[in-house]
Amino acid sequence: MSMNVIVGRGGVATATALLLAGAGERVRMVSRGGLGPTHPNVELIALDVNDTAALTELARGARTVFNCAMPAYHTWPETLPPLFDSIRAAAEAVGADLVLLGNHYGYGPIDGVVDETTPLAATGAKGRVRAKVWIDALDAHRAGRVRVTEVRAGQFVGVGAVSLFSLLVQPAVLAGEPASVPQGLDLAHAFTMIGDAARALVAVARDDRAWGRAWHAPVITTSIRALATRLAELADAPAPVLTEMTDDEILELGRDDPFWPELLETAHMSRHEFLVDDTALRTTFSVTASDVDDVLADIVRAARVPAETP
Repeated sequence: MSMNVIVGRGGVATATALLLAGAGERVRMVSRGGLGPTHPNVELIALDVNDTAALTELARGARTVFNCAMPAYHTWPETLPPLFDSIRAAAEAVGADLVLLGNHYGYGPIDGVVDETTPLAATGAKGRVRAKVWIDALDAHRAGRVRVTEVRAGQFVGVGAVSLFSLLVQPAVLAGEPASVPQGLDLAHAFTMIGDAARALVAVARDDRAWGRAWHAPVITTSIRALATRLAELADAPAPVLTEMTDDEILELGRDDPFWPELLETAHMSRHEFLVDDTALRTTFSVTASDVDDVLADIVRAARVPAETP
């Protein structure tokens, strides 16, 4: 029975842990709070993974280290490099493979469809740091210190997702309330289902063709309004009432929460079409996007669980 380390406890980290555990593999799931799913093959460990020595000890014997860590959004330029360096150093020290969960920020503003050959030309701080941590990992791979790959996902949708859709639109739609969103409502955008990202991570980790390059997770190309409308239909909720936030409204919210102004950096993704090609992963590993209705139906069921529990 092989052992894996997953750093992080978000929706994709949880789904990945359950996929591996369900296949009979052992998982050590590491986060500051030591939280995660209940499964006999999953060991939950509380640790600050900036402690490289402690993380290295936990990772001994691991086949793969999955980096699904995600610090607070507005802190990425400061917190991502040392955090990712620590995780990479631990994987190198124990001879484990390293799989990173990434996103599309590193590409920066671009016209047309993004694929894995698109240059990492981000102009904003968060995009530049996402590009940097991948380039640093790739340098370690090319130097023969560790095998690395990255799966780059779109905006997350699904049970356990943390995204503009899951935080702002989903709860409002299910409650029959209006929602204001800092994103174009009818623009084509790349969304990734939580379970699809997890299946992609596991697939690349188990295939020698994956190493030394990045892959795009399966995407669904649709709009915020289309997703919200279908969610409402499946939940028998009223038709969504959505409005698009202005930049001034975002900055006003930023007076109390540093998260909001950070969204302006990625306006090229949220206020314009953002199209992503996932052909390489689909054709190489046969990992395809889930049916949107199935994912949205799972969200509806999960939201109803507390009310249905005796």
